[in-house]
Amino acid sequence: MVADPESKGGSEATVRVAKADLVPTEANLLEAYGSFGELAAACERFCAEVNARPHSETGRAPKDALAEERGHLHVLPREPYTAALGETRTVEDDQTIRYGSVRYSTPPSWVGKQVWCRVEGEELVMVGAGEQGLQEVWRHQLSVPGRPQILAEHYPDHPNGRGTMQPRVRPQREDERAFLAIGEGAERWLRGAAASGAVRVRAKMAQATELALLFGSQQVNEALSRAAGAGRFGEDDLVSILSHAHRSQPLHVVRADESFSAQQGTSAWEGFGRRAS
Repeated sequence: MVADPESKGGSEATVRVAKADLVPTEANLLEAYGSFGELAAACERFCAEVNARPHSETGRAPKDALAEERGHLHVLPREPYTAALGETRTVEDDQTIRYGSVRYSTPPSWVGKQVWCRVEGEELVMVGAGEQGLQEVWRHQLSVPGRPQILAEHYPDHPNGRGTMQPRVRPQREDERAFLAIGEGAERWLRGAAASGAVRVRAKMAQATELALLFGSQQVNEALSRAAGAGRFGEDDLVSILSHAHRSQPLHVVRADESFSAQQGTSAWEGFGRRAS
């Protein structure tokens, strides 16, 4: 507009026409929009309508003229300038970013990465650089401080959402990795032992790893899970549970009915009902 002052009137006319056709007034009797998204949809419908209508001067539809003019226009970059994407935020370990003093959750694959955040109407739009270039990460309804937007679907391993999510177990040593490799029962036992304040945890982890070599990881994993469920983190609790499971055999349960009796024979009933001589 600065380089072409004559375009000023055209721009103002465009705004005037758009307001007359889109903004609710007493003249056009349009109903109020329930959200900014409804207004955006109405703008798209309006543009599709006027761009398909033949112009009174040229006799051509604007969309047809644009197809011809596009060959003379400069090619836009494949990705927009990052300034147009909004403000940068880094996704924290809990899969959230903070914008406007409000926490917003993100899908799991974005932890530690940088995303751009901008407001569009009543939504917060997050954009990130993926393997195929820039992509939209998520859209949240804008919220206010004290009301974080945390979606349970962003935490598939924790159906109840972030509120029940526990810190990840990050093994640092080889013996820790060997213990956790036993199975989910090992991680459950470790969390329970840490929460209960059990002592000599490393020694018990080493013992469980050795027992896994003797009895197999599956049996030790089940024993660790049972120990965690029962709150048994003592010195010999794991060995006791394993020994009991090894000795126990499935019992054959017999249900007594009219065709079954525990009596070894009928000789004891031979004189029943007879008068003693």
